[in-house]
Amino acid sequence: MKKENQNIDRRTFLKRFGTGATVTTLAIAGCDSGKNQVVNANASAAPVLEKGKMTYRTNPKTGEKVSLLGYGCMRWPTLHDADETLDQETINQLVDKALEYGVNYFDTSPAYCKGLSERATGIALSRHPRDSYYIATKLSNFSPSTWSREGSLKMYHNSFKELQVDYIDYLLLHGIGMGEDGMETLNDRYIKNGVLDYLLAEREAGRIRNLGFSYHGDIKVFDYLLSQHDKYKWDFVQIQLNYLDWKHASEINKRNTNAEYLYGELEKRNIPAVIMEPLLGGRLSKVPDHIVARLKQQEPERSVASWAFRYAGTPKGVLTVLSGMTYMEHLEDNLSTYCPLKPLTEEETQFLYDTADLMMHYPTIPCNDCKYCMPCPYGLDIPAILLHYNKCVNEGNVPESQQAENYRKARQAFLVGYDRSVPKLRQADHCINCNECRPHCPQGINIPKEMNRINDFVEQLKQGTL
Repeated sequence: MKKENQNIDRRTFLKRFGTGATVTTLAIAGCDSGKNQVVNANASAAPVLEKGKMTYRTNPKTGEKVSLLGYGCMRWPTLHDADETLDQETINQLVDKALEYGVNYFDTSPAYCKGLSERATGIALSRHPRDSYYIATKLSNFSPSTWSREGSLKMYHNSFKELQVDYIDYLLLHGIGMGEDGMETLNDRYIKNGVLDYLLAEREAGRIRNLGFSYHGDIKVFDYLLSQHDKYKWDFVQIQLNYLDWKHASEINKRNTNAEYLYGELEKRNIPAVIMEPLLGGRLSKVPDHIVARLKQQEPERSVASWAFRYAGTPKGVLTVLSGMTYMEHLEDNLSTYCPLKPLTEEETQFLYDTADLMMHYPTIPCNDCKYCMPCPYGLDIPAILLHYNKCVNEGNVPESQQAENYRKARQAFLVGYDRSVPKLRQADHCINCNECRPHCPQGINIPKEMNRINDFVEQLKQGTL
């Protein structure tokens, strides 16, 4: 497999391994139209998915049945690798397939796909009856220029236009806890300008059916908003949850809070949890080979990613689990996990916690490929640089010295893959430490520091001085 991967072009690589909900040993699925079933083509004994088998969770406020698999619309496919134009025809096909097999929750934002996700999502969904799906979008007023009441409400009302709806099922305050001072930012974005009060009135009027927030970083803000639950009556909260973050999030990034605490605080208040990053930006599908073997030994006919999705969907307080499914095979693989969900046993859950402990020995950078750091004013493709580095770590292609047994092979794999994944003018050596990107990273990565470190490593590999 590794030998073959060195000879495929970038688009084939992305289609096979993806950038969000991908799997190293992905079970490519095929469609048996005669039986209305999706069959896992890589494993003859794999579960067969039939229509009508989607697992649903009940919204305690409305009684609505929400699909446990939610469609994250941050990574819609584009027409060309070098072009950000969205592939509307393919998006329509993905949405049609998702609805056909029971997915009814679609999560987007004005910030996704360079501002084009809401429009593309609206076009695809508007071809179906309005009562067949739930739309979640966000007030993504990240820039201080949009913190004013006028700027924020303009963004809010534009979402209705782009999505072609007259009410929004789930609206989130986006990126709560981001920035150097999360509480100050919260007050500037939503409190002092009266925007949160306006949204509460919109919920009362029925134009917002459910109001919540997505949490990214500063635990003081999370705790404060939950302490005000009697006042705001949060209908749901979106958190990052996966089997690595359950206990290790604060070790991966000091700004993060372990998912065990976040979920526990929501559970105490009976607030439904919407789950983002079940694959930790794809890192739990692109795992080291020995972790792949460990997972496959337990479930040889299921994909590596299915373990993470089963984990995220097992807690009863989870309303839906979001996955950014760029290609049809991603969607079909996830459908095979949730149609229906096979909850993890206590033994399987402990097995994943033990797996997470093993993975902590591999120092990948906690990039989730959200692209909030983009565009870089100096043209760097920051996510591509970090993802290539992580891929090489997982594949054992980051040699510590020339004395490493696989030094020559790893050196070639890293350098050749780097040039294929990242155009030379967008590589780490062009970073000037302007720090423009750093405040926007939900994971709190010191991006300039990582750019310099990766560039130093690349130069040492090139010059043979490692």
